[in-house]
Amino acid sequence: MSASTYLPTLSRRSSDLSKHSAEVFAEADDHPVTVTRRDGEPLVLMSQREAEARARLLDFAAQLITVTLDDTGTLAERMSRAFPWMLALSNADRATCAQDLVDAARASIATDQPHLAITRLTSWKETATALAAGLGAVDLVWLETDEVGPVERP
Repeated sequence: MSASTYLPTLSRRSSDLSKHSAEVFAEADDHPVTVTRRDGEPLVLMSQREAEARARLLDFAAQLITVTLDDTGTLAERMSRAFPWMLALSNADRATCAQDLVDAARASIATDQPHLAITRLTSWKETATALAAGLGAVDLVWLETDEVGPVERP
């Protein structure tokens, strides 16, 4: 994978910023934009949301690299040391979570879509938090109705 994979595909001249700034900013809201300059190195214009998502992905990737350098225990055990919230999951769910997070990180990096890994990480962490709060221990009561449509309120 080359570094060019991560460069924005849309390019604008610096003069477009002064002449058509609203248009360029609207494009940068959707995806990073390379701004070329005659007198200097090109710059990349992106939303703060995009920059923060990329930073979070890099932080997550750094944690995963640290996990891979540890050679004691299974992937799930190593990941649980890096992400202690995983301890709220069952052993089987920890193994599933560990592999799922690695796969999501690989997909995010390969496609330059940070949200893939960050969403998966958040989802698993929220699941662990809910289980730790005891929400998984509640017996569900299913309401049965012969009618098609909304269930009436008691």
